[in-house]
Parts: sequence; C-alpha cells; structure tokens
Amino acid sequence: MSQLIQRLRQFPSLVIVLCLALGVGLTQVTPGAIAQAPPEAASDVVGTVDPVPSEFQLGRSLYIEACASCHIAVPPALLPDESWQQVLQEPGHYGVQISPPTDPSRLLIWGYLRQFSRSLTDGELPPFRLAYSRYFKALHPKVEFTEPVSLRGCATCHPQASVFNFRTLSPEWGDAP
Repeated sequence: MSQLIQRLRQFPSLVIVLCLALGVGLTQVTPGAIAQAPPEAASDVVGTVDPVPSEFQLGRSLYIEACASCHIAVPPALLPDESWQQVLQEPGHYGVQISPPTDPSRLLIWGYLRQFSRSLTDGELPPFRLAYSRYFKALHPKVEFTEPVSLRGCATCHPQASVFNFRTLSPEWGDAP
C-alpha cells in the first residue's frame, strides 16, 4: 500500500484524473437507483444475514457482480477479514487465474466485506475454503453434508443462493430464522 501512495505522490495529475473519473461515475448512480436496486441486490428484500446500510450498498453490488459472474457470492460473514483481504488481492482463485478487482472498486468491495465479515481468534489461521471456516460450521451446526462443501453445493439447500438469498431454504430444511 505504501508503494501505491508513493507512486500517487509522484503523479498528482493521475490522482486528479482518478478522482474526477470516480466522481463522474458516482454521479451516474443516483440515490434513487441504489434505493430501487433489483430484489437480488437488496438484502432486506431477499433476507440475507445482515441488513446493508446505504453506504455499503455499492460495495455489496460490486462484490456480487465480481464474484457471482463465476460462482455463488457467499455472505461475508462466512469468512474472516483476513481471508477476504487475501481473496481480493490474489490472482490465484480456486485454482483459476483471475483479474482481481482494481481500485476504486476493490476498496468499495473491501469496505463492504470488512464491515460484515468476522474476526479471527488469537492463533487462528485464516481459512480459504468454506469447509474450514468456523463461521460456516457455526451457521450449519446440524447439517450433515453428503458431499464435500463447495460453492456449487450451496444451491442444494439454498435454492435462491444465486440471487444472494441464503435465508430461503429447500422445503426439506424449512425456512431459516
């Protein structure tokens, strides 16, 4: 991060251009457009774990757009901050090389993930797979998985996972509290 700041100090005109570009882009997103987001992007409509305040809505939308283009975007609470930070920076992702989000999108996504993820306990190593996440295990205490835990398997119990709804469960499981 300090290298980025040093480079930005060397090119103040670049900073101005980036700020202008961000400002112009944000003016294209009106408060009404965010408030009238489609149901799959509004947590209170689809019942995800935490309601998302307006200041994190853009980061949430960018997160879903970036991740759900390849796989189901999972709630941030399933992994700790440290895991998400690594995921956002590494091009190696689930055995595939990707282009991680770039700033300012990355910073908006990180703000959302950091706000809704959890912290590690002392001495705990960051998990990078759901199967190793204590949060995932805590949210699925009585579930006996017949196959290894994977993002593809989420829809087995959460039929609306593709629209970021993890509270609606398959009929055999009933609805989540």
